[in-house]
Amino acid sequence: MAEKTPTDIGPPHYEKFLPPVIKKNYGKWAYHEIPRPGVLKHTAEGGDVLWSVRMSTARLIATETVRWIADLAEKYCDGHVRWTSRNNVEFLTTEEKNVDPLIKDIQAGGYLVGGTGNSISNIVHTQGWVHCHSPATDASAIVKAVLDELADEFTSMKLPAKMRIALACCLNMCGAVHCSDIAILGIHRRVPEINHSDLPKVCEVPNLAASCPTAAIRPVKVDGKNSVEVLAESCMFCGNCYTVCPAMTLNDPEMDGVCIWVGGKVSNARSEPAFSKLAIPYLPNNPPRWPEVVEAVKNIVEVWKKDARKYERVGEWINRIGWPRFFEKTGIEFTKYHIDDFRYAGLSFKRTAQQRF
Repeated sequence: MAEKTPTDIGPPHYEKFLPPVIKKNYGKWAYHEIPRPGVLKHTAEGGDVLWSVRMSTARLIATETVRWIADLAEKYCDGHVRWTSRNNVEFLTTEEKNVDPLIKDIQAGGYLVGGTGNSISNIVHTQGWVHCHSPATDASAIVKAVLDELADEFTSMKLPAKMRIALACCLNMCGAVHCSDIAILGIHRRVPEINHSDLPKVCEVPNLAASCPTAAIRPVKVDGKNSVEVLAESCMFCGNCYTVCPAMTLNDPEMDGVCIWVGGKVSNARSEPAFSKLAIPYLPNNPPRWPEVVEAVKNIVEVWKKDARKYERVGEWINRIGWPRFFEKTGIEFTKYHIDDFRYAGLSFKRTAQQRF
């Protein structure tokens, strides 16, 4: 009997795609250095050297762009190229002579080389209006507008420390906005509108009620038919209900917008990882260039760049100078929305009368 071909073999082993020099020296790299912005030099214990050239890209790119990137990789890197978790493209070559012509071709194609060391790397972001079903703002357009304004901070390494910016188009946070130096977060500001006539036809009420993480959805009868109501004081505008029931419309062109968070990080260097905290409660959606959002992010970057010490991340800088001075230096208005009213906020409240000014 002929052997059956497996139908579910799972993902291929990652070693299959490693460049030979990485496979040879796996776990044996001695150190790395950054000779110039956008270029990493990795040296193995045995003396092998690997050069990485980092290029910026959008998260969503055309097929033609992918083919162009693949052609560059074939020309200079024996076909070896990778995408980082922040959507940077890294070309990997063992030949130093390929670095300069590769960079020249990248720049001729209209792309930037940078994002290494003390710089702003690519902004990791979510889907936005182009694909997601519950966004409060766009993702790709805001990222493009912000990085256009801060391109010099991508191509140089003149910041006090590395900076990570993230964008999530709603508070479900598919992006890393909970742990970034600066986070751009889309927010809904009204409870879902319920289409009571369509709801019984397209939604299962028990599943719909169960989808709400704050138990804000309750079954009710409307005109003798099964439907639901939303307790406005409990709704946190997450969009889970719309995910399971398209009759619960959440998006609103007038009420949706953007808020800005600061001070988060994943790194363990110098201080423990930290969550982002609210800086600006609301900015309007103003496509196509979102000038209010761009100006707000640029302002925070410039104030931090001028005032922070070497290797001091945004959150570490704020902890040193104190939140009152952060608001003073950035000119951001302190509002009632900055006061944490979460049920368990007492676990994170500052409990002393001491403040840094």
